[in-house]
Amino acid sequence: MAGETSRSVLVVDDYEDNRMLYVTFLAASGFRVDHAADGLEAVAKARAGMPDVIVMDLAHPGIDGWEATRQLKADPSTRHIAILALSGHTLEVHAARAKEVGCDAFLSKPYPPEKLVDKINEVLAGLARK
Repeated sequence: MAGETSRSVLVVDDYEDNRMLYVTFLAASGFRVDHAADGLEAVAKARAGMPDVIVMDLAHPGIDGWEATRQLKADPSTRHIAILALSGHTLEVHAARAKEVGCDAFLSKPYPPEKLVDKINEVLAGLARK
C-alpha cells in the first residue's frame, strides 16, 4: 500500500470502531493520522495540526460534521484543507448539501478503507493541480 508519508489525515467519527479502522488502515498506508470523536474536537485539531485532508463523518452529537465543515471552510486559515464527507446518509440530496457546506468529496458508508486511500490521493492530486 502506497501512501505519501508527508501527507496528514484527520479522521472524524463518533463511533470509535469506525474511527480506529480508518486510522489504522491510513497509518499503515503511509499517512500521518490523527483522529477526533466530534466536530468540536475536529475543528480544534484541524486548526492546531493543519492536516492535508479531513475524513469527516457528518452525523454525530454536538457540533456535527456539517457545522464543523462550515466553520473550517469559513476560516481563512483552514479553508484550504480538503474535506471528504463520509456518511451513512446516501441520498443525492445529502451529497449536494455536503458540497454546499464545502466538502470536496462525498463518500457513502460503509466505505472500504483501501478505496479511501485511493480517494484521498485523488483529491490531493486534484488540489495540487489547482
